[in-house]
Amino acid sequence: MPIPPTPPSAPFAGRPLRAAVIGTGAIARGCHLPALHQLAEEGETEVVAAVDIDAAAVREFCATGGVPHAYTDLARMLEEQRPDLVTICTPPTLHREQTIAALNAGAWVWCEKPPVPSLADFDAVEAAEGADGGPYAAIVFQHRFGSGAAHVRRLLDAGALGRPLVAHCQTTWYRDAAYYAVPWRGRWQTEGGGPAMGHGIHQMDLLLDLLGPWSEVRAMAGRLVHDVETEDVSTALLRFESGAMATVVNSVLSPDEASRIRLDCERATIELSHLYGYANTDWRITPAPDVPVEEAAAWREFGTDVPSSHIAQLRELVASMRAGERPRSSGEDGRKSLELVTALYKSAFTDTTVRRGDIGPGDPYYTHLHGGAPGWAPAPSAAGASAEAPA
Repeated sequence: MPIPPTPPSAPFAGRPLRAAVIGTGAIARGCHLPALHQLAEEGETEVVAAVDIDAAAVREFCATGGVPHAYTDLARMLEEQRPDLVTICTPPTLHREQTIAALNAGAWVWCEKPPVPSLADFDAVEAAEGADGGPYAAIVFQHRFGSGAAHVRRLLDAGALGRPLVAHCQTTWYRDAAYYAVPWRGRWQTEGGGPAMGHGIHQMDLLLDLLGPWSEVRAMAGRLVHDVETEDVSTALLRFESGAMATVVNSVLSPDEASRIRLDCERATIELSHLYGYANTDWRITPAPDVPVEEAAAWREFGTDVPSSHIAQLRELVASMRAGERPRSSGEDGRKSLELVTALYKSAFTDTTVRRGDIGPGDPYYTHLHGGAPGWAPAPSAAGASAEAPA
């Protein structure tokens, strides 16, 4: 009997992953560093460095966060520290350059949303990834990774709830003028887009993760309140390859803030209502009248509660790194949400229906989400970005 070949050694075996944080603003302090510290307690990571263009800010971040090395130069940090994982918490306009630099240095990347300001940028990042085994660049789409979404996804995949028919995806938040006083916000060049890109992309990504590929979108966008370049509200009608249809609303004009997804299937309605993250109790399943009570009760058994969070996604990313496998929310799996946002903008600004796959090289929306549309092109005086992360 032939002896089976010896499997290759697991990457990073026997040691914590060396991690570095790029950008030391609110999202780094409130989400990325705590997630990295949590996994450090489990022996999975160690935070070796942080980078920010503001020397005082990065020194304070390192001093309060227990990070040993502070840098203002990304290239120097990559050369001296050789991290295995880089988490990027800077404004979107910097993501492409920083992600590619980290990949070229051999580091895997976990990048905050929005991933990059255009599909052209995303494709450039994907081209810089390694071959089989990485390094790869994943996007922070933490709402996919809670136990509630995993449970509902299993029910849908098994056909237990019947065909999905009608859906609603809502991200109605509130942002005041002070929020947009940060120079890079609300500008195409530095933020990439408005609430569809910077806020609603989370719920839209979860919707796609549950329902699968979309086929066409018809949208409207408006700038109703804020003095910004981008939109402050958008609505869209979405059709999926399965035939299911959905409405999508993204707003920063809504004092009663909410994040919601509703799926009407043949045998049940699934509802998720939360704001910035959910637990199992934020999901509700309402069976159709003819569903047996025992079956409906089984659907509501979500199991151990794993709230959607940066920690939940990071834990799975680290497992993918150790296995040498492409992580979820990277490559084509990560691109699909940016493609939908791009199509939403093109539909809104051209007053046309846009189909999946329509936007590629040569299309103005492939390189700029506003596509140079009249009234939506960036102002000549658009301010530059800082390394501060979004709140």
